[in-house]
Amino acid sequence: MSYPRQRISLVTLGVADLDRARAFYEGLGWQPAELTEGMICYQLHGQALMLFDRDALAEDQGRTGAALGTGAITLAQNFDSRDEVDAAYTAALAAGAEVLKHPEPVFWGGYSGYFADPDGHVWEVAHNPFWPLSSDGSLTLPVPE
Repeated sequence: MSYPRQRISLVTLGVADLDRARAFYEGLGWQPAELTEGMICYQLHGQALMLFDRDALAEDQGRTGAALGTGAITLAQNFDSRDEVDAAYTAALAAGAEVLKHPEPVFWGGYSGYFADPDGHVWEVAHNPFWPLSSDGSLTLPVPE
């Protein structure tokens, strides 16, 4: 079977404390699909997010003892409206997120804000009026004319 090359099946985030990370994501309303020693998996639309002990992740990568960093990547959730962005941002803060940038109108014509989870992983919550979402919340980029 041949799969599309432009795809991501799994995003893995290294975390310092799995229990703290699980509590944070459950505070966002996320429910684990799989719990195994040293990892927690969440089913997403057509892919999965895994929380993995940071030291064990470095070892799994063949970089035992490496200080894995955060913040050089942004994970994003798009929403249908500014009100939904505000609600998602408020829920993240209530779950223990660090404020990076409150939602506001942005230069590209949308509305977005940023927060960091307890391990410093950066999330953006955004409304992009140029990228409509399907009824299940998935995003398909518009085809250029």
